[in-house]
Amino acid sequence: MKKSLFIAASVALLFAFKPIEQTTWTSDAGHSRLAFSITHMGVNDIEGNFNSFDASITSSKDDFSDAVIEMSADVNTINTGNEKRDAHLKSPDFFDAAKFGKLTFKSKSVKVGADKKYTVVGDLTTHGVTKEVTLTGMRRMGTNPMSKKDVAGFKVSGTIKRMDFNVGAAMPAAMLSDEVQLDANLEFGKK
Repeated sequence: MKKSLFIAASVALLFAFKPIEQTTWTSDAGHSRLAFSITHMGVNDIEGNFNSFDASITSSKDDFSDAVIEMSADVNTINTGNEKRDAHLKSPDFFDAAKFGKLTFKSKSVKVGADKKYTVVGDLTTHGVTKEVTLTGMRRMGTNPMSKKDVAGFKVSGTIKRMDFNVGAAMPAAMLSDEVQLDANLEFGKK
């Protein structure tokens, strides 16, 4: 009798709670940018971006504190404004795009601080190497006046070491800095 009451109470509790709904947000390619910069010979920052990338966020909380962020960029779309340099960056000397055509990121944790500031820890994979990186960012929310749908904007940045990923390993730091600055301005729409 006690066992039957326990089972009935357990089943009732399961149905009493509303399941947590996950919301997926997808990046708006026309209003997003995934960029980087690196110092050349210690005197000049060279900037570039990936022309083709996708990003998504899945979260059940309005503040995105439980978010899972995933991003994938096509290395073959690297663009620094110089075709010869872009071809060299795609070569085995750097990204080896023919062999490692995707750069990916997947978050492990998202921490929300004051003023909607975020710390995101996740795995970055490029050139066949995966390393944990920490990025910082901020969030803005709004409603698209045309579609009347919710939108979220994230500005995210961080610094990685290219040698950790064996990118341009033969290039000395005196020629190209080991540190690479990552900057992403991403706009997401609720799916």
